[in-house]
Order: sequence, then structure tokens, then C-alpha cells
Amino acid sequence: MQTTNTLGRATFHHIAPQRGVRVTNREVRWFKHIARHGPQSSLSLCELTHDTHRCKDTALRQMQKLRAGGYLMLPRQQRATERAEFNPYIYDLTRKAKDHLVDLGEDEPTVRPTGHWWHGYTVSQVTGGIDIAAARAGVRYIPAHEILAIKCAELAIPIGRSKLIPDQLFALDYGGAFRAFALEVDRGTEPKTSPANRKSWARSIDQYRKVFEDQLYKSHYGLNANLLVLWVFNTRSRQARFLEMLQGLPDTAASAFLTASLWESEETGAIHRMGPIFFYNPWLRSIGGPVTIANG
Repeated sequence: MQTTNTLGRATFHHIAPQRGVRVTNREVRWFKHIARHGPQSSLSLCELTHDTHRCKDTALRQMQKLRAGGYLMLPRQQRATERAEFNPYIYDLTRKAKDHLVDLGEDEPTVRPTGHWWHGYTVSQVTGGIDIAAARAGVRYIPAHEILAIKCAELAIPIGRSKLIPDQLFALDYGGAFRAFALEVDRGTEPKTSPANRKSWARSIDQYRKVFEDQLYKSHYGLNANLLVLWVFNTRSRQARFLEMLQGLPDTAASAFLTASLWESEETGAIHRMGPIFFYNPWLRSIGGPVTIANG
């Protein structure tokens, strides 16, 4: 196994351990962001602290230093993509970093994405990008664990004998006006319909329709704000087919589904540099015009 490249630098598989690595306030921001959302690309972490540290190269070197110091790790799943060596590194926290947050009193009982790793990474990139852009716009991002703490609720919403489990849940505070959002990410694996008791577009749409009609999100989560569903697709064509399936729903339910797509392929790095696009760019609906979530 190659441990260094031809210039003697670290590779994905190995980096020389380094003792005495000091964690600064910037790095604590990185740790908290990863802990809240899930694994983050190096580009997203640079964007997070661009307001205080503008040099990208310095930031990338510091991430490598934190990796050498045992605070950051590179999840192995990111190597299972075509031309992975040309993509930014994706970082996650080690136990040492988590313990450091505990020691500082900065740890949170976060709700991170679960399931297939690439699906969870996409979820974490979307919410992480919205969090960064919202903060710069003076809008407070409210993570799932704060919402669930209102009634000590679980993320899953009971619907008869079944449950609806959003990929993620968050809210935005626009200075006293609130909106809540359930996030769903489709990476091209969910079928439109399915005879089995598994997740499909048709099943999810029907479950959310019941949630809206009976306002189950208010009784279950204790929310006063209205709920919108953000649905992110890996291609425009799947987004268009999903919007077609919303035809025929009551207007109040149909207007609550907002859709967007990753218009670039993963090979060009779109997934790694989402930044503020999902906060400022318009989301499409099956009824009514496009809307952004930047305005309360």
C-alpha cells in the first residue's frame, strides 16, 4: 500500500502521526459543523470559516494537520467513486475530536443522517450548505435535535401502522418568523412506486399528504410553524417525473413540496461545493411559481 506520493506527501491511505496539534477556534467551528450535519467536504469547511480565514490553501493544510493529530478522519467510502483522486477530501470526526467538543462544553445531541453512506453525505452537504448561507444572511438555522426536544419526540412520525422518517429535519428563524423543513434526498435509487412495504415516491407522497392534512407534524413535533418538504434529486429528469406525480394532490399539499436537483454530475464535484445554492436558488413546485427559502 502506498503511504506517500512521489513528493513524500500524505495520501488518502496514510499520513504520518503528529503530536501536539493545537485546536484553534476555527477548527472548533469545523468540528461543530461536522458533528451537527455529518461528513463534510474540505470545500464546505473552507466556506464555513471564509469569513475569518480567507486562504483556502492554509485551511486545507490545517485539515491535514488535524488528520495527522488524530482529530479528523477520511471515511473510506469516498474512494469508491470514479476518479476519486480528483475530488476534495471528505472529513469526519474521530473520537478524539468528539471528546474535545465535550471538554469544551460544545457538544450537541445531534441527529445525523443514517443509512447508505453516500446518501447520508448528500443530506449532510445540503443541510450544511443551508446552515452556512443562512448564518451569513442573519437567519438562524435550528437543527433537528432542538426541534425534537420540544416534546422529546422521535424523528419518525407515526401514521397509522407505519412511520414517516424524513432524511433530515430543521427549521429557520427569520428574526421571529419560522419555517420548518423536512428534507428528502433521492440519489436515483428510489422507485416511483413499489408493491413492497419500502420507501418509494408514491408511498412518501401519500404519507406526507396525510401529515399535512392532519397536521401531524404539529402534534408530533410540537411545531407552530408550517412544514415544507425539500426534495433534492440527482438529475433534472427525475425531478420532472416527481413533479408530474404531484399532479392531482390538493393545492395545500402540492404547494408544500419544493424540489431541486444537482444539475452537475458528481464527477465534476457539484456535491462537494453546494455552498449557498439551496438557500438562495429557487425551488420548483408543481403548483405556483418557484420559491426560495431565503425569505421568511
